[in-house]
Amino acid sequence: MTDSSTLVLPAENHTPDIATGSIFFVGTATVILRYAGFTILTDPNFLHQGDHVHLGYGLRSERVTNPAIEIEELPPLDLVVLSHMHEDHFDHIAEQKLNKTVPIVTTKHATEKLQKKGFQATYALDTWETITIQKGGVQLRISAMPGRHGPGALAALLPPVMGSLLEFQNSTGQALFRLYITGDTLIYEEIKEIPQRHSQIDLALLHLGGTRAFGVLVTMDGKQGVEMVRLIAPKTAIPIHYNDYTVFKSPLEEFKQAIAAAGLDTQIEYLSHGDTYQFQVPANRLQS
Repeated sequence: MTDSSTLVLPAENHTPDIATGSIFFVGTATVILRYAGFTILTDPNFLHQGDHVHLGYGLRSERVTNPAIEIEELPPLDLVVLSHMHEDHFDHIAEQKLNKTVPIVTTKHATEKLQKKGFQATYALDTWETITIQKGGVQLRISAMPGRHGPGALAALLPPVMGSLLEFQNSTGQALFRLYITGDTLIYEEIKEIPQRHSQIDLALLHLGGTRAFGVLVTMDGKQGVEMVRLIAPKTAIPIHYNDYTVFKSPLEEFKQAIAAAGLDTQIEYLSHGDTYQFQVPANRLQS
């Protein structure tokens, strides 16, 4: 793994809480992560019920839900983590209303698109590359994980995707909290390297939905979601990216049934739009 670059953010004028954090679920793959003084937005999608997105090659989809909040209600952001450039992950509302100077960590493909739209602080990562972000006494290492938005030749027709591993560390390099975001991926061979390189994942956000393009599965359905939980073995997993668009063909209930059948219920937390998941960092990691 290689370090791509280092970004230093202004420190807060008070000591941040490193013992607890939260995930607020906006909808689709959009969450707000608050931890250790950082406020991070993922895959900004603020379209409303009845709005349409264009996914390329004539493929369109209608949103059937509303976001929990409007983009104007976002807190001040330290950065955005974007898995890939599709309109259900970065829509025209985000393009128009996000601050053009907010740092965005994403793929090279998305970086090129964003720069053309006027975004001034984009950071591109290839698979296994890492950017280090320093804020006060806490370091955040964001590493690009493998992702493939479809099988075989279809993957080449869809935007490149990255999963993300966010590892927060204190000033001595002690790991505090590890979050894995799958991105819109299927399970394939390279995904299986993740637990070999990164064990002890505290929380995983699973992009589900069973999205189908031209009849072909291009995001995990309930069955693959269970396989991902088994593979990554996070302490806790939260399914997101489900039931929001007509192109999503695998409802959350399918994942719930598969998880129950696999006996993995205790590892899963379910959030509705507007819900917040609070997490605690193990006490032994808080000792410098």
